[in-house]
Amino acid sequence: MRICSFNANGLRSAASKGFFDWFAEQDIDLLCVQETKARTEQLQDPMFCPPGYQRFFRDAQSKRGYSGVAIYARQPPDQVLDTLGWEPFDQEGRYIEARFGQLSVVSLYLPSGSSGDERQNFKFEVMNWIRPLFDQWLASGRDYVLCGDWNIVHTERDIKNWKSNQKNSGCLPEERAWLANLLDSGWVDSYRKLRPDGQDYTWWSQRGAARAKDVGWRIDYQIVSPRLAERLSDCAIAAEPKLSDHAPFTVSYVD
Repeated sequence: MRICSFNANGLRSAASKGFFDWFAEQDIDLLCVQETKARTEQLQDPMFCPPGYQRFFRDAQSKRGYSGVAIYARQPPDQVLDTLGWEPFDQEGRYIEARFGQLSVVSLYLPSGSSGDERQNFKFEVMNWIRPLFDQWLASGRDYVLCGDWNIVHTERDIKNWKSNQKNSGCLPEERAWLANLLDSGWVDSYRKLRPDGQDYTWWSQRGAARAKDVGWRIDYQIVSPRLAERLSDCAIAAEPKLSDHAPFTVSYVD
């Protein structure tokens, strides 16, 4: 089983850069997209409908052309969920889950706080509210893959400029402590499990030459429940070709 997580920063934009051509060559079973930035009706062109996949979208209801998540699946899921029960979060189109027997695959887009205090405060609200849900999922007995852009780095190995970003959203001490606590509770960072000493990134600022110089952040994850951690086989971050300001992150699991 191969699962890919990709923040498209606009699925129409990524498609115009060749994303679906790249995708067709990857033998991916499940694709989790964040930031579709489109209404479902705007994604009906054949280029957005790769053969052999079913598509499921959760659009942002609060603002057009904003946020939005999706799942592309080779096998039909038993159930698709797209709300978690808190309207301010649900209306921004940040969660969709496909269930296959005992397996849940989630496309999740946690907020960024980089635009100012209001959004940073909302980010902290989301973190506090969603953590008990993660605990419930972990205790449920289901196998979970939490794919997505979490907008938080974990450790110094996950960001190029560690010291200079200590006061910036995504690298704040309280954000990193929250993520560390989550991982200490039993969830597993698939990349770090497979690459204990890795220093790869999944997002680069579009300012300056950050990508060319590999001045990046690792903020896109597949965080898995313990039984799935035992099935991790390999992973890859596709920094090239440039399809978005994020790179697709693919993980292989032993069946």
